[in-house]
Amino acid sequence: MKLPRASFLGTSAMLFEAEEALGLGVQERVWAVAKAAEAWPGVQEAVPGMNNLTVAFDPFALPSEALVQQVHAAWFHAPAVEGQTKTVELPVVYGGERGPDLAAIAERTGLEVATVVRLHSEARYAVFFLGAHPGFAYLAGLDPRLHTPRRAEPRLHIRAGTVAIGGAQAGVVAQNSPSGWQLIGHCDPSFFDAHRTPPTLLCPGDTVVFRATRIDT
Repeated sequence: MKLPRASFLGTSAMLFEAEEALGLGVQERVWAVAKAAEAWPGVQEAVPGMNNLTVAFDPFALPSEALVQQVHAAWFHAPAVEGQTKTVELPVVYGGERGPDLAAIAERTGLEVATVVRLHSEARYAVFFLGAHPGFAYLAGLDPRLHTPRRAEPRLHIRAGTVAIGGAQAGVVAQNSPSGWQLIGHCDPSFFDAHRTPPTLLCPGDTVVFRATRIDT
């Protein structure tokens, strides 16, 4: 097992990057270490990312050398993540005005539009982490045949609920925002509500399933 690479983010935060290939097993280890680190004296916050962990700490209470040792020890002995996870099914209308890149992805991959939809909706996705904007989940599990580079020029106004592909990842735009991802459809659930507990519909460790309701042209 390779221990994560440590680097400084200023004087009171460190980034720990996994040296192993991206995968659910490594991501589960990131979650476990983040959960353990939150209880360490001197740690102010532990934020899991995609194949990495950021730890904010008080360098007077916890020297950086000690923090690295603790993270490495926890990484080596990380237990299975305990907690409540769920499966979320998202009904999707593929294509049309809200999925304008569906046909382009089919052309790029050499697949029929119906096949692109089938491959996307048959997969089961794991929420690796939340980022970019409130409620946006980076999803792993996209069929390799659908891996598609992001657009060279991002669109400036994308509606919340837009289902998208970005490289090897899938996701759903959670807020009206710019995006350079490839847009293939739309779903209606609210992905972020500050008055809800938890405020995000999706949480790290959850499973996401897309269900095709129709394909628009």
